[in-house]
Amino acid sequence: MDSLPCSQFQYRNGVLFCEGVNIRDLADRYGTPLYVYSRQCINEAIDNYESAFDGVSHKFCYAVKANSNLAILRIFQKKGWGFDIVSMGELARVLQIGADPRKIVFSGVGKTEEEIRVALSAKVGVFNIESEAEFERLSSIAEEMRCRPRVYFRVNPDVDAHTHPYISTGLKTNKFGIDFFSAYGLIKRAAACSHVELAGIDCHIGSQLTSFSPYFDACDRLIDLLEKLRTAGIELKDIDFGGGVGVRYRDEQIEPLGELVRGLRERLAGRGFGHLRIVMEPGRSVVAASGILLGTVQYVKTTPVKHFLITDAGMNDLIRPALYAAWMPVLPVVERHCSEMLFDVVGPVCESSDWLGRDRALPAETGQLLAVTMAGAYGMSMASRYNSRRLPAEVLVDGKLAYLIRRRDSLEDLWANEIVPAEL
Repeated sequence: MDSLPCSQFQYRNGVLFCEGVNIRDLADRYGTPLYVYSRQCINEAIDNYESAFDGVSHKFCYAVKANSNLAILRIFQKKGWGFDIVSMGELARVLQIGADPRKIVFSGVGKTEEEIRVALSAKVGVFNIESEAEFERLSSIAEEMRCRPRVYFRVNPDVDAHTHPYISTGLKTNKFGIDFFSAYGLIKRAAACSHVELAGIDCHIGSQLTSFSPYFDACDRLIDLLEKLRTAGIELKDIDFGGGVGVRYRDEQIEPLGELVRGLRERLAGRGFGHLRIVMEPGRSVVAASGILLGTVQYVKTTPVKHFLITDAGMNDLIRPALYAAWMPVLPVVERHCSEMLFDVVGPVCESSDWLGRDRALPAETGQLLAVTMAGAYGMSMASRYNSRRLPAEVLVDGKLAYLIRRRDSLEDLWANEIVPAEL
């Protein structure tokens, strides 16, 4: 059977619990599909980062795109973290829960003029610039609005993160960041620009990195650029390595976070940049293990060549398996003897790509509850209403208490923003 995601999910007398709450009771109360998160699991992941960077000048900004529920964001805000955002909507979310604008990093390759104006009005802490055109737009708007935003420049170091091509972001063929060989001239322009404050340099090479060697390769390239800038009399304050630390979905071997800190510190200090503040923007690595997606088996279907457990949770609720061919653990909520047959766990959506797990040894029983674990990151934040299916509810568990943090869509929610012209 697949392994449990973290210590806050345990079987007790054959039933899966999240902290002190019976998962089966949550399904009975709120129905399925249902996302369930452990607050303590998130706290443990946060504390792991804090411990690893103890004694190192650092700033943590949670990557909102991983899971943007307001209650989840509040956990990070209470821990003193900032936020890494990539849209005006994410900015509105973090401001809604009382985030300090000075702790916000605005990333993303396609910031619109409206988004820049709104972010400048909110006085966000840093703009992460990804192209020359974006620098020109930002500086022009800042001049007009008579403000001077702090900026980082995201440099594309052309480093292979050895991850899925859809989540690799540091190669020269990717859309992200400024070409390494063009960065020097652009940063020099920014240093001389009176409408922005040049504060740092940034790179983010990809997601779900199981080895830290790509980070170190990127760090070495950034230091090469920093040395060139220093020769020109330009000194920076921050060096931002983005996020991307991997998690264990199946049998991945993840290096201890302390090894990343040690390697970065050695490289920076060894070449005269040990004074720089290290900025990290974790997402997946702090929320993935905290969440599970519950689904109920509607039908057991067997054919001469394949066997299926058809659930009420599908690719519209959790798209990672369909989009990335991602392997995610699937567990029965109530432990039972498993069939000798292997089942594909599939959903109700009218697509052959609608699957949650393939060839899994699970009990063959209609009505049983299944939990897709490691679903706290890029689960609900990527969910959709495809096939006019309602978005699932979300529950946060804190000890023996369970809080509904998003109600399930009503049917009316499906067309709430649609308009049928009277002429039709």
